[in-house]
Amino acid sequence: MAYDEGLEARIDEITDGWESYEKKKMFGGICYLRSGNMAFGIWKDYLIVRCGRDRHTECLRQEHAKAFDVTGKPMSGWVMVAPEGVGDDSELTKWIRTGDEYSASLPSKKLTLKGR
Repeated sequence: MAYDEGLEARIDEITDGWESYEKKKMFGGICYLRSGNMAFGIWKDYLIVRCGRDRHTECLRQEHAKAFDVTGKPMSGWVMVAPEGVGDDSELTKWIRTGDEYSASLPSKKLTLKGR
């Protein structure tokens, strides 16, 4: 399983009309980037959410959430939400709004060309 395409379809439906997002394959899954900053994504059947260091502990306290760790080194400011934690669209929306809000607080990443 590369990643849960059904979850991707649900996210696409929920985010239709939101600030523009770019989808990019990363981590063996799919990531949603706003202004070049990752907000949320899918790895296998987990929702990945970028919540920031300030909300990390709060997010980890939520049922079905755990630290984002696919390499053996957990990343602070990111959580993985098991499928049971995004079983209905209101739960999924809550989580992706968390990632959306955090990514909106970051400066836009501009494409830079080397040597210019």
